[in-house]
Amino acid sequence: MDSNDTRYSRQHLFKPIGKAGQKKLGKSRIAIVGMGALGTAISNHMVRSGVGFVRIIDRDFVEYSNLQRQMLFDENDADQALPKAIAAKNKLNLINSTITVEAHVTDLTPKNAEDLLADLDLIIDGTDNFETRYLINDVAIKNNIPWIYGGAVASRGMTFTIIPNKTPCFRCLFPEPSAPGTSETCDTSGVIGPIIQVVAAYQATEALKILLNDYEHINTSLRNFELWHNEYSEINIKNAKNSECPACIHHNYEYLNNKKKNKRIVSLCGRESVQISPIEETPFDIRKLAEKLRHVGKIIETPYLIRFEVDRYKLTIFPDGRVLIHGTNDITIAKNLYTKYIG
Repeated sequence: MDSNDTRYSRQHLFKPIGKAGQKKLGKSRIAIVGMGALGTAISNHMVRSGVGFVRIIDRDFVEYSNLQRQMLFDENDADQALPKAIAAKNKLNLINSTITVEAHVTDLTPKNAEDLLADLDLIIDGTDNFETRYLINDVAIKNNIPWIYGGAVASRGMTFTIIPNKTPCFRCLFPEPSAPGTSETCDTSGVIGPIIQVVAAYQATEALKILLNDYEHINTSLRNFELWHNEYSEINIKNAKNSECPACIHHNYEYLNNKKKNKRIVSLCGRESVQISPIEETPFDIRKLAEKLRHVGKIIETPYLIRFEVDRYKLTIFPDGRVLIHGTNDITIAKNLYTKYIG
């Protein structure tokens, strides 16, 4: 018996897949953006399912704090501070050597987004910030590629599937990103591993349906989960398409064309600091942010700013939305810190 007949035998027995479906999966090409908690769980499902080409994209490296929920990584990865994309590829190759896993240690940007995402059958979201999701949405809508959104924090999760020309797009439901400091992150509110697995399982299942062209069973609702308090809800978004949506109606891809840039990022020469500031002044309540960060690291407050210290870094946060990140000149590290603690 062929090794793949053995490997996928239980999927062959599952009627919606079968041997014909398995061949389709083997010819499919997908990307997973982000190799954190959701990305590692999703990639594990996709590789074990026999998806033939899996491109993984992540800018970050493995830390010990990741190991509680990012299921592909181990202590050796954290000790070496391996890039997450490389550490994930190493594990995924051991799980299934018959498929292609392509790793990119990079930040998804307007410059590289189409090169990395436009030649695929499906894009799956494993990111941790909305701006990257708007960029994915632009590429997906422009190139008529389905994509699957997912997010999780604390014990809550959310997911929905975007099919260009059929469903509302991401920007229909979330026209603009939330103000800095107002959204929760795993680094300020924590997260439990089980909610990751729930969201990733729904995303992976929707991915299989899309790759098998089983659009009849695609879920067109926005799903919300709250595991700790045993809550689940679905919001029917079938008719939620925004008639003035810049992306899917007017095909004005502001994030892809870099016209919707919300932040200016500058490495400050000679100061081992990076400044991240909004293009337009975006006031926010730094006192509320200070309360959120107080249990994560050391907080110093003045009438004019707050200073937050975590590990070897210091973040100076101003009421106009400007943040100075001290302790690095590396823009990628600075963006990671900003995403983790400001949102």
